[in-house]
Amino acid sequence: MSNEQKPKQEPQGSKGPPKDGKKGPPAGAGKKPAGPKKHEAPEADSGPRTPPRLMVMYHEKVRAEFAAKFGEKNPMAQPRLEKIVLNVSMGRHLEGTKIPPHVKAQVLDTLEKVTGQKPVVIRAKKSVSNFKVRAGYESAAMVTIRRDRMWHFLDRLINLATPRIKDFRGLSDKAFDKQGNYAMGLTEQGVFPEINMAEAQFTHGMNINFCFGNSTPERSRFVLEQLGMPFRKPEK
Repeated sequence: MSNEQKPKQEPQGSKGPPKDGKKGPPAGAGKKPAGPKKHEAPEADSGPRTPPRLMVMYHEKVRAEFAAKFGEKNPMAQPRLEKIVLNVSMGRHLEGTKIPPHVKAQVLDTLEKVTGQKPVVIRAKKSVSNFKVRAGYESAAMVTIRRDRMWHFLDRLINLATPRIKDFRGLSDKAFDKQGNYAMGLTEQGVFPEINMAEAQFTHGMNINFCFGNSTPERSRFVLEQLGMPFRKPEK
């Protein structure tokens, strides 16, 4: 055997071809066939998307009337409503260093129902001893809405909420700043039809700010009047 070559040994664990010459089973033959997928309910077809009513009015009617009155035909130079900011102060409910959970939950729930968007909690940036507020304490809740939600909220505010204000005689037309932004306030959240006052634990108001671009007080007032904002009429 010294001059003869020794046969090569196969490594352990390796298997040669079957003696009968047949190939092994194909890959995945031992796996169970996948069962049928669970039936998923088809999504309901709600039809084409409907744009907000006031947004259509603004583009089709208000812009043309604005150009006729102010002589500004360039749509990029005309005033536009960019966003609406709602703010509710909770500082008066502050107990020690925290706001009671039921107060915080109700305010956040109110803003979410009214705007359809989750609000954020704001912390105080400065300490004010007269108001018992220190920097870092939770003091208010705020939500900023844009685009379709902004127009839907404005529509409900003008046509549903303001007529339900007690002894309503119109909104003030002197709450514009130099950039044409407008601010208003509500004393109770029950003016919105989404809020059920029977479930509310306390009454609170809110501040509403309308932020305009490329505007002045006169231009912003004209746009809001054309959209239906019920400003206070001068007494004769």
